[in-house]
Amino acid sequence: MDSISIGLWTSGGMLVMVLLGMRVAFAAGLAGFVGLVWLRWNGFDYDPDKLGKAITVSVRIAGLTPQSKVSVNVLSLIPVFILIGYLAYYAKLTTALFEACKRWFAWVPGGLAVSTVFATAGFAAVSGASVATAAVFARIAIPEMLKIGYNKQFAAGVVAAGGTLASLIPPSAILVIYAIIVEQDVGKLLLAGFIPGAFSAVVYAVLIIGIAMTFKNVGPPVTGFTWAQRFASLPPALPIVAVVVIIIFFVYNPFGDSWGTPTEGGAIGAFIVFLVALYQGMRWGQLKEALLETAKLTVMIFTIIWSVLIYVRFLGFAKLPDAFAEWITSLSMSPMLILVCILLAYAVLGMFMDAIGMLLLTLPITYPAVMALNGGEMVSAADSAFGMNGTMCAIWFGILVVKMAEFCLITPPIGLNCFVVAGVRDDLSVQDVFKGVMPFFIADAVTIALLVTFPGIVLWLPSLV
Repeated sequence: MDSISIGLWTSGGMLVMVLLGMRVAFAAGLAGFVGLVWLRWNGFDYDPDKLGKAITVSVRIAGLTPQSKVSVNVLSLIPVFILIGYLAYYAKLTTALFEACKRWFAWVPGGLAVSTVFATAGFAAVSGASVATAAVFARIAIPEMLKIGYNKQFAAGVVAAGGTLASLIPPSAILVIYAIIVEQDVGKLLLAGFIPGAFSAVVYAVLIIGIAMTFKNVGPPVTGFTWAQRFASLPPALPIVAVVVIIIFFVYNPFGDSWGTPTEGGAIGAFIVFLVALYQGMRWGQLKEALLETAKLTVMIFTIIWSVLIYVRFLGFAKLPDAFAEWITSLSMSPMLILVCILLAYAVLGMFMDAIGMLLLTLPITYPAVMALNGGEMVSAADSAFGMNGTMCAIWFGILVVKMAEFCLITPPIGLNCFVVAGVRDDLSVQDVFKGVMPFFIADAVTIALLVTFPGIVLWLPSLV
């Protein structure tokens, strides 16, 4: 049996394990190890006496691969970004941010829902975890909306959809993971996420206003705030602005050289939020909980990365990504149509897998294919299919797939954000939340279509670096 066939059979077995309920980390690690043994034993013509040697060699590869890949400084961004989010909660920055957004935007139709979306976008700028964002605002925003008569399904949908913005707006753990898997500059990717993330928030807000104007009982506006009250709400939220500015200047300084690395910027941002949390009265028990939750989420992500890297190494030996790229480029369809089909496949796959696992499992195959469609890693903009050089294509595709990962956080039956919101609120079922997020599918579809049609939305900021 040739290596391509082994790769296909092993990958199919892994997908079956995932669909049957096995965790992505275990399914990927097991499939990668079995595939390595199979490939090695196939090279020995299935000699029974050589099975032990095939296993020994595979064990060494499976042991060395994760260590060599994860022992890089950039991975330290993941726990730092997650920690910023948990500390921001205990620093009461989430409450301050929601209050500021409420005073400035609640007067429009669906004003509290619009305020929630902008507040989640602001919190996303200091938190790399969508799940944490959804959980926090389920406690803060939903009671406020229910108090003035919002439909509970719609209120839950707003929070679940708004929480997805943390996947795209830096600091984003998923963008860091993408950069590591495809070996691209993490700083440029973080910069590229700002405008599309803000754009997504605006599209959500426009959708909410349209719904509130069409159905009068959905989201009544809130009035009565004076200009003095609005300006008084801004200072408590300023630490978030400080963290965002620091991270930007550590990635890209428009006035000169950057101040340092994204990791250093994230660490300084975490320290600032820590000081604010102490000033706001954070206790040792709360700090301990923030550290433990950060550790738990980090371990989960790192476990998935380690296991998937074994699977990725197996795919490399099986030459499956190269074969898939050759097949994709041989199709008679236009490159843009093929790209759209790949994004649609992500939408379907995301209905059955979590976002991080989905990206880690598919990127080793889809990324080389998209790069080949554009003309290769070293292609110039003039000679490319999508009108951009290889580096810009990698950044553009990264933002697109991360946006698809956002979309998958609210799609049934696995939509994690919906389960989190339902878990936080005893008065809501998972079905209620899924019904509430349905209008946001349209908003996400519009956003993705515009990002595909107008790549400049994604590429303008990173092109300045």
